[in-house]
Amino acid sequence: MNIDLKNQVAVVTGASRGIGASIASALASCGAHVVVNCRERLEKAESVVHAIIDAGGSAEAFPFDVSQEDQVKQAFGDIAARHGHIDILVNNAGVSKDSLLLRVKSADVDEMLGTNLKGSIFCSFQASRYMLKQKYGRIVNISSIVGMGGNPGQSVYSAAKAGLIGFTKSLAKELGPKGILVNAVAPGFVETDMTRGMNADALMEMIPLRRIGTPGDVAGLVIFLCSDLSSYITGQVFVVDGGLYT
Repeated sequence: MNIDLKNQVAVVTGASRGIGASIASALASCGAHVVVNCRERLEKAESVVHAIIDAGGSAEAFPFDVSQEDQVKQAFGDIAARHGHIDILVNNAGVSKDSLLLRVKSADVDEMLGTNLKGSIFCSFQASRYMLKQKYGRIVNISSIVGMGGNPGQSVYSAAKAGLIGFTKSLAKELGPKGILVNAVAPGFVETDMTRGMNADALMEMIPLRRIGTPGDVAGLVIFLCSDLSSYITGQVFVVDGGLYT
């Protein structure tokens, strides 16, 4: 069974690397035109775009800071004006600055809440304005298992990711009557720049499937949630962690 996202426009935030880049590539492979967002790494975002185009897909790079409401408003207005519609939003942009609470800096709190939570709210607000007119849309928020179970040294990051889950459930109830589905994906340990340096052997002993996840493991679920195969699913949190949180 093939997933067909032809003629759909998808915005993926934080898509210059890791999970975001994998999601962007997967959406493009299903026929969507993908807007690859980044905050600073424009060269890397353009590399993702080139790889998508080389594979026969359609994409463009679009830099803006999701934590800045004015930038988000301008960006989504430009995207909608250019393409006429926005069908899919994947709120993937995130940042983690691990620290025990008694050592955490105020600026780091602002950055983590601004990017991980406020950024998703700002982007969802703008995207839903266009989705409401269409009476169709898919919003997928990338949370984390630490937003469900916590983790030492990640209290602020966990709070932001937990807030994203509550936001997902509430927004799903607001937008469901208009045909817009909102779900969250909570990855466990996935091979990305954010998890490099961790003791992989120790982690795998904790994971029933005995391996670290890949960005593709997350991307596969995201494209399912963006497709018509998930047309009766909204307000849910899907854990992708190899059984760690079971």
